[in-house]
Amino acid sequence: MNGKLIAGFIVVLALVFGAGLYYTQVYAYYDRLDASAPAAAIRATSFEGLSEDILAEDFEGIDADTSPLKFRACFTTPLSVAMMTETFQPYDRPSPLIAPSWFSCFDAKRIGADLEAGRAIAFLGEENITYGFDRVIAVYPDGHGYAWTQANRCGEAVFDGKPAPAGCPPAPEGN
Repeated sequence: MNGKLIAGFIVVLALVFGAGLYYTQVYAYYDRLDASAPAAAIRATSFEGLSEDILAEDFEGIDADTSPLKFRACFTTPLSVAMMTETFQPYDRPSPLIAPSWFSCFDAKRIGADLEAGRAIAFLGEENITYGFDRVIAVYPDGHGYAWTQANRCGEAVFDGKPAPAGCPPAPEGN
C-alpha cells in the first residue's frame, strides 16, 4: 500500500509541475501590447539605412521582458508591396517563430511558407533592435503584415561563443 501512495504522489507532483511549466511557457511571460505603446511601432529600414515608422493599422501584438524573441505582431498597412520594395531593404533569411496558440493572428508556418513561395515579402524592420536580433516584417499584397524578432548573423555567432563576424557591431560586455 505504501508503494502505491508514493507512486501516486510522484504522478500528481509530475502533473502539477508539468501544468506549471506549460503555463509559464505559453502564458505567464507574454504581455499584450497596446497599439499606442512605443514597442508597437512598426518600422522598416530604407535603402539609405534609416529606420522609419510605416503606416500600420489594426495592430495586435505580444512581447515579454524575458527575451527579445517573444515579440510578435499582426497589422495591416495601406502601403503597397511595390512601393515598399522600392523603398525598404528586403530581409534575406526571414524565419518567423511560432507564437503561442492563443495569439491566433500570427501563424508562423503559413507566413514562412508564403515567404518561401513569394506570396509575401520580408523587409528589415530594424537591425540590432537588441544586440544580435533584428526586427523583421512580412507584408502581403492585400496589406496584411506581420512582425517578429529573430537572431541575426552577429547574434548567432556571439551567442554560440564565437567572435562577432566582420561588419558586426562590438558585442556587449559579458558575451
